[in-house]
Amino acid sequence: MNPGPTSGRVYEELRQRVTGRQLLPGDHLDPAALASALAASTTPVREALSRLVGEGLVETRQGVGFHIPLVDEPSVRDLYGWIGDLAALALRTQPDPHQLVHAASVEHASYAEQSAATFLGISVASGNHEHAAAMRRANARLHGIRLGETEILVDVNPELDTLRAAMRSSAPPSELRRLCTAFVRRRQRAAADLVRRRYRGA
Repeated sequence: MNPGPTSGRVYEELRQRVTGRQLLPGDHLDPAALASALAASTTPVREALSRLVGEGLVETRQGVGFHIPLVDEPSVRDLYGWIGDLAALALRTQPDPHQLVHAASVEHASYAEQSAATFLGISVASGNHEHAAAMRRANARLHGIRLGETEILVDVNPELDTLRAAMRSSAPPSELRRLCTAFVRRRQRAAADLVRRRYRGA
């Protein structure tokens, strides 16, 4: 057992695992097994799991321990709706156009990361730190579902490109709200298929 890994490193690795698709909704998270896999003691693992519980990415119940939260169609529709609500709220506050241009100009490794960063950029542009914090949390909870969008929906990359192009061209907030609403509603309509894809794992 290597005593060297920091709590921060353990947290980041666990967070990546629980938001991906290797673990399925409902899967049990055993601190001892995770500690072995991460070459860490159980103390930082339990601390990280407790932190992830606070972020809504892990659940725990008496006698059951830690596990990946279950997801269903209504909860996924609500989560997409919350992303849209946060974006609309940010766009009502005269967002900083330079922040919008910057957010839409940075390239990310995957579609899911690009989508999350785009909506986070809209929240950051509002200048309200609470908007951004709420969007980060929602993005993390939605990540495992977002990974399936490219497999369930067609033309998601051009759709996202349209939103990002509007941000770069300093489109009025009303136009950005319209694009965000259409973006979110399309995924809400596909919620059942996206949930089924999530339960198939990687």
